Amino acid sequence: MVLKSERKLRHLAVIMDGNGRWAKQRGLERLEGHKAGADAVRRLLEMIGDFGIEYLTLYAFSTENWKRPQEEVDGLMELLKEFLHLHHEDLMKNRLRLRAIGRIEQLPPATNQALQDEMIATANNTGGTLVLALNYGGRAEIVDAAQKIARAAVDGKLNLSELDENRFSEYLYAPDIPDPDLMIRTSGEMRLSNFLLWQLSYSELYITDKLWPDFDREEMTRAVDSFYHRERRYGGTVS
Repeated sequence: MVLKSERKLRHLAVIMDGNGRWAKQRGLERLEGHKAGADAVRRLLEMIGDFGIEYLTLYAFSTENWKRPQEEVDGLMELLKEFLHLHHEDLMKNRLRLRAIGRIEQLPPATNQALQDEMIATANNTGGTLVLALNYGGRAEIVDAAQKIARAAVDGKLNLSELDENRFSEYLYAPDIPDPDLMIRTSGEMRLSNFLLWQLSYSELYITDKLWPDFDREEMTRAVDSFYHRERRYGGTVS
């Protein structure tokens, strides 16, 4: 049972880890694990409204994932296009707006076009926001922000003496989206893997041994319960 609290779980971020291991345990190709992982995303989209979550950010493809075998990368790009096509009605039914963060201009043209089309199609939805981190890296985001800041300073649009954390945040990929309240990572790995390095500074972390394709409502409930049982101090003390 999720505890009542004055604070609210508005933004959930997820590192969806373990698709490859899930497939290997079953003697399947890695891409089959990614397909099962896509089904887990669909299940999660059906849950978030029940938990009052307004923003869901999924680590879908990192800047480091290009190092994987070309066949797997190509399969992931096709799977993303297929996911956007097959689950358009789910996004509309749940009134979810699609956003993307990362260096998405470097995605294959057909994949990028499918992404842009779906973002336009869902732009007026008001039930919540699904953010896909694609060709995303936390360090890359900070570097990109620094470059924007440098250009703004050179152009006379920013006085560097006025630069603080709040102003810096305005140059990140999605400055209008609040920082995550909770980050879930599946498959038991204890690291951030270059995900939302700036935004996760004060987020609660929940690590589960479950592989991503096996993530279900029961595990989601445990994660949310864990969040509401914690005291968030932000460097202060409990009153």
